[in-house]
Amino acid sequence: MPQLDQPHIAVVILNWNGRQHLETYLPSVLQTSYPNYQIWVIDNASTDDSTSWLQQNHPTAVKQVHLSNNGGYAGGYNQGLKQIEADIYVLLNSDVEVTPGWLEPVVARFVANPQLAAIQPHILDWRKRDQFEYAGAAGGYIDALGYPFCAGRLFEEIEKNQGQFDAPKSIFWASGACMFIRASAYWQVGGLDERYFAHMEEIDLCWRLHHAGYTIQQEPKSVVYHLGGGSLAYGNPRKTFLNFRNSLITLQKNLPAAEMPWKVLARLVLDFPAALKFVAHGSFGDFWAVARAHWSFFGMQGYIWQQRCLIPSKKSSKSIPGIFQGSAIYAHFTGRQQKLKAFIASRKL
Repeated sequence: MPQLDQPHIAVVILNWNGRQHLETYLPSVLQTSYPNYQIWVIDNASTDDSTSWLQQNHPTAVKQVHLSNNGGYAGGYNQGLKQIEADIYVLLNSDVEVTPGWLEPVVARFVANPQLAAIQPHILDWRKRDQFEYAGAAGGYIDALGYPFCAGRLFEEIEKNQGQFDAPKSIFWASGACMFIRASAYWQVGGLDERYFAHMEEIDLCWRLHHAGYTIQQEPKSVVYHLGGGSLAYGNPRKTFLNFRNSLITLQKNLPAAEMPWKVLARLVLDFPAALKFVAHGSFGDFWAVARAHWSFFGMQGYIWQQRCLIPSKKSSKSIPGIFQGSAIYAHFTGRQQKLKAFIASRKL
């Protein structure tokens, strides 16, 4: 049995044709100093030689789980984690470099607070190492209509890391690029939703954790560097499709009955000017991706309602830490970012 102050950690990397990433970033993970951890690679039906490379170069230091088909981020992790025993999972992208002592402050937080379900470290840009990285930055939030933003990243505007987020805070969602999560909490709420495939699935998971009474926080003493765009590059129509569709699914699944209908309708309406903006910039593939996202969303209504019924108690958005009770888009694009920054600064543990 592990000591109470040294829970067993499984650092779990989901790999799909990622030998180059594994060669570049895995060495930093192998240097982890925490005494009670294992490194796992879940292979999502890769067609390159990444699994044989791991076997040849790290036959004992890295354990592998091989999946027969590519279930995306959500399906890959769900299927792989069923074969991994640990107290805490670290869902780690293959293109993330970790730093010395990255596990210890997170473990201390978990040990001190049994209601803490998930933690995100500070995620910095691997290329521009003095600034936050898009996918998570210093912790995630959403607005009243479900648009995500981060401490250190308001839409496309990314801040330098100047210590402005060095006080631990409660957040709404932890980035899937590097998420620490209690195994018991993960399975209690059903894990990741495999129908998402990828994108927004961590926000849905964190929302369900909030409904279950857990908290989610960021830990500034743990720092990692993320390359970003390792699976689908930014601006890819497939990424646009998944983000628009999965945002709608997340709202319909998680909002209470008094809020859900009008907020989903508002998002559907607001997606049209977003689609027209793609046309104005000549991104016709992204325009059609938005249209296909709506079509897919309407076609999944039976599944979405079934999943909604599995969440027994849905908290009001006003009672969950990390939901901005306004429009983040309006605040950002009208030059009123200070409202969002003040909201982030007001978050307490």
